[in-house]
Amino acid sequence: MLPRVPRLLLALLVSLVLTGGVLAATTEATAVPPAPALARASDNPLAGHRWGVYRGGAEMAWAPYQRSSGKNRRLLAKIALAPKAKWFGAWIPDGQIGAKVEEYVANTTGGDDDVLVQMTVFRMVPWEHEACRRLPTAREKASYKRWIARFARAVGDTRAAIVLQPDGPFAMCAPRGSKVLSRLVAHASRKLSALPRTSVYVEAGSAGWNHLDPAEAVRLLTRAGVQHARGFHLNTTHYETTERQVRFGAEVVRALEARGITGKHFTVDTAQNGRGFTWEQHRDLHGGDFDSAPTCRTKKQQHCVTLGIPPTADVADPRWGLPADVAQLAATYVDGYLWAGRPWLRRQAAPFLLKRALAVARTTPY
Repeated sequence: MLPRVPRLLLALLVSLVLTGGVLAATTEATAVPPAPALARASDNPLAGHRWGVYRGGAEMAWAPYQRSSGKNRRLLAKIALAPKAKWFGAWIPDGQIGAKVEEYVANTTGGDDDVLVQMTVFRMVPWEHEACRRLPTAREKASYKRWIARFARAVGDTRAAIVLQPDGPFAMCAPRGSKVLSRLVAHASRKLSALPRTSVYVEAGSAGWNHLDPAEAVRLLTRAGVQHARGFHLNTTHYETTERQVRFGAEVVRALEARGITGKHFTVDTAQNGRGFTWEQHRDLHGGDFDSAPTCRTKKQQHCVTLGIPPTADVADPRWGLPADVAQLAATYVDGYLWAGRPWLRRQAAPFLLKRALAVARTTPY
């Protein structure tokens, strides 16, 4: 493992590579999206550290980027070289999860233990629509806890940001009002939050999925163990605007405070909301498959899928074009804009779609 870079030396290096206040993620500066600047000193655990970029086969955008050239390479760099939250789920067996996490961490950090690593835990079985029809078996519950324990052991003292269980509202549709799914997520929240340098953000769907009702999000989050976590995450698989999520998230923080759960912050997924829209707007304008909503054709088109604000802890930067009051809310409550969503994939799952990836990279307003 490489020694940690002294802070004074790190600051000097940062000053040499900053362009317009943004830290270059690689030497291909002209092809790289804005990566997070080292933000001002605060209690934000995501600020003041370089955000690592995984460069390997487990990232579906990486091989297409490596094979590309010219304009396609410059566009795909906006995805491949952005610091993203890789998904880890039930497709990785219990016996392999530890090694997979260790490989990912080593690749992403390059041995520098001050680099921030981002991960998404999507381990619940059953989940999504199946979770509305049946509860996990005793064997599935035991496997979940075993997998989480091994995942946590592999993370260890890594500086990490973890989005826990995308599409969180599905826990609320468990048969007969059962809280079993939520309790398992809460178990993971408690286990992962106990790690010394890990910040957990429990996924709470989106503002629209919660019907703009902070009380609904609070019910979901308290069941899912937000009291153990740094806070919550919004918008993973949705396309709603950052402004809408920040306003709603601030209301949720205040509603949690009214319940005695204080000091919580949140993160917003901006991977696919460069021209944000709600589920209702998609239904009225496009219909069809929400997960594979149509990409933008031009930079001026509205209510279509394109890359949003690049991953960053500099959440109130004027470059993002947020209204002044929203920027202030973000500075107060938001730890970062993360990319856990994957609009360059089919239904945000698999496989990688080159045409879709080029479209979202070409039309982003950022």
